Amino acid sequence: MPSLSRGALVALGLAATSVLAGAQLSFYEEQLPGTLNPLYASSMTDYRSQELIFDRIFYHSPLDNRMVSRVVEKYELADGGKSYKLTLKSGLKWHSGNPVTSKDVCFTVSAMLDKGTTSPIAEGYRSILAGCDATAPTIATIRFTKVFHNPQERLMFALLPAEKFTDTKIVPDSDFSQHPVGSGPYKGSKGRRGVTFEAYGNGHHAATISQLSLQEVQDPQVQVTTVRNNGVQGIIAVAPQYRPEVSSSDELQLKSYDLRSWWFISVNTKKGALAVPKVRQALDLILDRSDLRQLTIGVKPGEQNSPCEFISGPFVQSSPFYNRQVTFHEKSDRTAATKLLTDAGLTQIGGRWHYKGAPVTFNIGMLSSLENEAPDLLTQIGNQLSAAGFDRQESKVSADDWSRKVESGQATDFDLLVGKWSFGLVEEVNDLFQTRSGTSTGSRNIFNYSNPEADQLMVEYNQARTDTAAFDAYHKLHALLATDLPYLFLWKLDTKSAWRTEVRGNVISPFYYWTEVDGWKLQ
Repeated sequence: MPSLSRGALVALGLAATSVLAGAQLSFYEEQLPGTLNPLYASSMTDYRSQELIFDRIFYHSPLDNRMVSRVVEKYELADGGKSYKLTLKSGLKWHSGNPVTSKDVCFTVSAMLDKGTTSPIAEGYRSILAGCDATAPTIATIRFTKVFHNPQERLMFALLPAEKFTDTKIVPDSDFSQHPVGSGPYKGSKGRRGVTFEAYGNGHHAATISQLSLQEVQDPQVQVTTVRNNGVQGIIAVAPQYRPEVSSSDELQLKSYDLRSWWFISVNTKKGALAVPKVRQALDLILDRSDLRQLTIGVKPGEQNSPCEFISGPFVQSSPFYNRQVTFHEKSDRTAATKLLTDAGLTQIGGRWHYKGAPVTFNIGMLSSLENEAPDLLTQIGNQLSAAGFDRQESKVSADDWSRKVESGQATDFDLLVGKWSFGLVEEVNDLFQTRSGTSTGSRNIFNYSNPEADQLMVEYNQARTDTAAFDAYHKLHALLATDLPYLFLWKLDTKSAWRTEVRGNVISPFYYWTEVDGWKLQ
């Protein structure tokens, strides 16, 4: 019998990986990573891909949530809590074969502190890190700008190899972003149609799957059909409407993936009638979240174990920062909304709301990829606003434009923007709501919202020395934002992955996904 190509095997519905040398696993993402450089991650695909290539100094164990490290042998606080002394494990190697040393730790810190590194991630660390000293090949002391109540969680950044750069100014469009060198379980290379990850044996990693292949497919039906036919072995995120089909298959299993993500409608608080708080509060009451959820995600009222839970502020309900004393509005209250609009000076003429003599039209945008998870959401939001007496215009925003324009506060032609944020186990939201000041604060403040009282609460969070103080500051911020409403908060939507049953030991880490990939097996 002549040998068959992998494509031919897939076409026949055969498990191609079982006849090829070494275990190979293919999976679908909705998009390709924009970069493999961890300083310039802007999408969840970026973060997931980079987790395969790089080691972070510390990370939360997905098994028991403890802070652990694969690269640090021992650690201790120094200088009254303003420094952290790290001793690296022996035998750590970059994918080039050269050893990982304290010089690399300090280079990474210096690169983030270099203002020539135009990275929003680096910008965030400039208020946290003060410097780094390499006192021995395996000993690095990282200095903080102040004492933090959770110092290890401030050291969850990826290590970069000093050998690959000529200076600490790291730009986003270098070859490193496509063909990086890390110390993680896989070497990665990004092409135009996908990303290939090749296992790299190391003293602290021993991946059993020799090759991973990331492929881009946006159509959720194509994703599900292909994984059922064994054309790929996994889907990172299964759209809610296809989950029953996946769960009914004996050859597939649904796996929970905690993204700590929540959905919102960002409000341009500086534009027209939306500058009036009562107008924003009225919009919050006009929205019928229960109907939106049913019409787009398919969750019926009162459904048990719903994959979609409502929120009243910028945290998921399982978060210790979530203020449970603040209630969300599940159903519309048109009577109360009409009173607020009238009190705000709006008038109705011919059934349409007018402000300062002109009809109110909302230009509404939505991150295009959300259509896969909540089909028709943009239209349904527009329909509810139109039924309440507002004109509207609608458009989708590409992932690239969202990253370049929306997050940088340059999409001010919009009145409302529908999006989703995803957080790690450290759910800091300061960059979303702080007054934007150059690139040092408010780096993801969509419409450049500014509220001195909110700013002060975020300062209190930054200055907290205990978990209790941090919780208290963010509980107050939650309550304030639920009244001032720079966002109309919607819901948290559970994320589910699909993997074929021959993929074993596939522990999925919150947010980063692949942290425990060494234990994955393909049988």
